[in-house]
This record gives sequence, structure tokens and C-alpha cells, in this order.
Amino acid sequence: MQVSLTLNGRPRTFSVEEHHTLLDALRDDLGLTGAKECCLVGECGACTVRLNDRIVDSCLVLAVEADGGDIVTVEGLAPEPGRMSALQSAFLEKGAVQCGFCIPGQLLAGDDILRRFEHPTRHDIEEGIAGNLCRCACYYQIVEAVEAAAHGRAREEAQLVESAVVREMPPHVVDQ
Repeated sequence: MQVSLTLNGRPRTFSVEEHHTLLDALRDDLGLTGAKECCLVGECGACTVRLNDRIVDSCLVLAVEADGGDIVTVEGLAPEPGRMSALQSAFLEKGAVQCGFCIPGQLLAGDDILRRFEHPTRHDIEEGIAGNLCRCACYYQIVEAVEAAAHGRAREEAQLVESAVVREMPPHVVDQ
């Protein structure tokens, strides 16, 4: 069967067997190996991707079900090739990366949290990553990384507001 979709911002069309999962298609047919094959029953979160603005376990979605959809994998989180997103940088800074097996799913779960909550609480983050198992038990560092990315976004927003306010003030007020 032919499947056409948008993958990490780019249109893609490919052939796939009817019984192949989205995970199979991503890894085997499209060469994107970020989503990991692990439990194959939707329990671990290692194969998490974003499909039409919702995170899903790609091992539970048939590739043909994604036809016409918009998919983002961990490879698509970076703002441009060779750069990391703020969340990816926070994972490195906070030591949230151990063996790396769960990290693609954890990053997509973290990204989903940051998309849904302007200022996520620790509880929001813990609930948001609950479907992703980390065999290295880095949950504390993962939560810290998502918090850091959220706080970094808040700092950036505050700086933007501050610079906008300064631009709107008369020059004699800014110079004082």
C-alpha cells in the first residue's frame, strides 16, 4: 500500500505492507531509528512519536493508519540540522541521558508537556512522562530537564517582554 504523510515537516510517500506498524515503517522503510523497538505492546514508550499533535506509541499504530497524517519523530525536534532544541540541551545539561534507549520517547513526552502547559508543574511533568519507562532510573534528571526547558522558555518570554517594554519607553526613561 502507498502511504503519504508529512514526516518531520517534509512530505513523504512510500510503500508499506498492510500489517507493518508505523514503527516498522519509520525504522525499516524510512531509515529513522530514533524511535526504538522494545516491548511492542505500548507499555514502555521507547517508540513514542507525535502523530497529528498527539504522542502515540508507534508500535501500536499501523503505518496505513498514519496516511495523510503529520508525524514528528525525535529526529524532527531539532530546530535545524546540527542544532539541538532547548529541551534536548536541557537533557544533556541535567544528565538525563544514560544508556539513551528511552531518550527519544522521553524527549517527545517532554516536548508534549511543554506544548500543553505554559508553566508545567512537577506533577504535570511526572504525569506526562509516566508512559515512558527508563531502565536506568533517570526520572529525577528527566523531570529536572523538562523543568529547566520550561523555565528557560519563561526566561526567554520575560526577556522578550522586557525588551518590548524598553522599546516602548521614551528614551529619557530608558537611559536613567
